[in-house]
Amino acid sequence: MEYVTLNNGVEMPILGFGVYQIEDAAVCEESVYQALMTGYRSIDTASAYFNEEAVGRAITRSGIPREELFITSKVWIQDYGYEATKKAFETTLEKLQVDYLDLYLIHQAFNDYYGAWRAMEELYEAGKIRAIGVCNFNSRQMVDLVTYNRIVPAVNQIEHNPLFQQNEIKPILKKYNIQLEAWGPFAEGMFDIFDNEILNQIGQKYGKTAAQVILRWTIQLGIVTIPKSVHKERIEENFAIWDFELTQADMDQIATLDLGKSNIIDLDSAETIEALASLKVH
Repeated sequence: MEYVTLNNGVEMPILGFGVYQIEDAAVCEESVYQALMTGYRSIDTASAYFNEEAVGRAITRSGIPREELFITSKVWIQDYGYEATKKAFETTLEKLQVDYLDLYLIHQAFNDYYGAWRAMEELYEAGKIRAIGVCNFNSRQMVDLVTYNRIVPAVNQIEHNPLFQQNEIKPILKKYNIQLEAWGPFAEGMFDIFDNEILNQIGQKYGKTAAQVILRWTIQLGIVTIPKSVHKERIEENFAIWDFELTQADMDQIATLDLGKSNIIDLDSAETIEALASLKVH
């Protein structure tokens, strides 16, 4: 496993396992367990995924010492604000059956995320969280949060894949030494990405799939990523990316696939904000 060092000195695995949209408890538990048995040590969940308890059971079942794991969860919009965030954090610990988190993130840049951040700063300083960060923040929101708060986020988890390469925000994250973490590394299969000619041609040179090429590309960019699967063979396939390296020519070819925008979600639309507000975690 390779690691990145966050801006507070904490080391984070560059490849993790995501559990978004795995709401079936039994399926989620088994998927996380198989990931841990395969060698993943970083697990990414959220209160809004409704599967923290299943993740917690898988972690306990694995028998892997807690200090060997890197566990991430996220506070949902409904629980923003100073007091509400502190309460939500404790609920997350209970569901995961752990007494601290390695990374805690603000899930969306809406509602009182300032209050949430100040609660998270205190939890971090109390040693309850090893690093704090955000998800889905654009450049303006990122600079605003950094400028008017004490602690610079360690991570911004955003959509990043060959079809949406986030070139606008990358200089901002580099300026403030904020680690980019990619959700949706496979673009949720859009535009037949697994059948993409460029990705498959590159993969054929190394005996690898398009998915493995995407993950290797992401990692070589220095970006943390968290692919998801509920199939044991895919979980193992996504982990088998350490025995090859893309050339600069390969990287340049993949760069040409960028469409410059998300085709998964428009976080600037009124409809998206209304839809997110309607999602309740309790």
